Amino acid sequence: MTLSATAPDPVFTERYRAIAARDARFDGQFFTAVRTTGIYCRPSCPARTPRRENVTFYLTSAAAHDAGYRACKRCLPEATPGTPAWDLRGDLAGRAMRLVTDGVVDREGVDGLAAHLGYSTRHLARVLREDLGAGPLTLARAHRAQTARTLLTSTDLPVADVAFAAGFGSIRQLNDTVREVFATTPTALRARRAVPATEASAGPADRVRLDLTLPVREPFDAVGTVAYLAARAVDGVETATTDGPDATYARTLLLPRGPGAVHVTAGAAVGPGRVALCLELTSLQDVATAVARVRRLLDLDADPVAVDTALGADPALAPSVAAVPGTRVPGAADPHELVVRAIVGQQISVAAARTHLGRLTAAAGTPYTSGFAGLTRLFPTAAQVADDGGTHLALPARQRETVTATARALATGELAVDVGADVATLRADLEARPGIGPWTSGYVALRVLGHPDTWLTGDVALRAGARALGLPADHRTLAERAMTWAPWRSYAARHVWRAAAPTGRTSA
Repeated sequence: MTLSATAPDPVFTERYRAIAARDARFDGQFFTAVRTTGIYCRPSCPARTPRRENVTFYLTSAAAHDAGYRACKRCLPEATPGTPAWDLRGDLAGRAMRLVTDGVVDREGVDGLAAHLGYSTRHLARVLREDLGAGPLTLARAHRAQTARTLLTSTDLPVADVAFAAGFGSIRQLNDTVREVFATTPTALRARRAVPATEASAGPADRVRLDLTLPVREPFDAVGTVAYLAARAVDGVETATTDGPDATYARTLLLPRGPGAVHVTAGAAVGPGRVALCLELTSLQDVATAVARVRRLLDLDADPVAVDTALGADPALAPSVAAVPGTRVPGAADPHELVVRAIVGQQISVAAARTHLGRLTAAAGTPYTSGFAGLTRLFPTAAQVADDGGTHLALPARQRETVTATARALATGELAVDVGADVATLRADLEARPGIGPWTSGYVALRVLGHPDTWLTGDVALRAGARALGLPADHRTLAERAMTWAPWRSYAARHVWRAAAPTGRTSA
């Protein structure tokens, strides 16, 4: 969607007020293009506010590129968190953007993107142009430009390697894109970086190590987010620490071009508005995909001010929101893995599920040698889980069969679960399978899709938390009460779960 002053609109007025106030909360949520300069900026750009009649707002930087604008050298609009809209809106455009950032277009082309979404390439291109102002190829190109900018300003990789890692077919394509988008050259862009690149520590000889910095909207409850992951960490696959105001998290990942690992540091040691990320990759071409998955796992593109303002208005949640601002809903590093975790975790405690998953991983997961301490295995693929047949899961026979059958369906493609799924279709497909009910399908939607408005009706930990907060504990009455927290019920659940923590009742 494109907005200009020629067609007065309340949304245009709201966005113009945001840029007049240089409100950083909106950075990454839209872009301001100025006709008289040919430049597009982030809302908080310190430059003089342009006249209304010269302004056009775009939802994506790709749309601004396509309209002939170049990025501002002063405010660097590409160095912002992504928009939370792709999780909040479950329409075709939002689903497509989640897949574009995961690298589907670069790996499978526009035909592959359309196949994932279940539409023709022509219809997909038409919808994206109407809603976002740019087609799938332009959106993917803009994402490559963002990746290249990050690598140029955060690392000392040779320009040829940057081109390869960002998904460009040649150095010439990189040069042309950087020139068109940023009005400069890759070497000049690198020369303007504010701080020198950090040298990566030594890792396995057959892998590449890179240190990057990721932007995040403040406030960000880094410790609470990592603590959530730490409670569910599978031995050998994940490690996590929360030490005072700092938090670290590391895990192995099976990426499109080979195995790898990531290590994240957040909190006071890194500073506000950013997260330090170290990548350990088999191929440089997996940089963008690894970054996208870390961003989703840590929910870095959320709008914490909007969430906290809405939930903080409820007296029952206000103390928790005030005590822990910037609460996030952790996502999933791998959709298939999360489905297996959710089924195993049905009706048992988090600690018990962690034990079962640790045994499964030790038996069926592929060994992995990492430069990050404590990482020794990859979580088993769906095919490996199916082949295991539930042998290493000390669960009831029916639940083991559900795990095995669902993993087999994921491995064969009979069941499709990815970040581009439609939430209603995903939940229906899961619930159509024996042994999977609304709680499990909702949990998968919440974490795989980053769905911000999922309420897990009947969840034991939510009921325990509700009692602690003085809310109705009956699951139907509580679900009705939760409707007042829409469209942020997933974030409300995190606050209610936190209230249940002292009782030892936690959710999977």
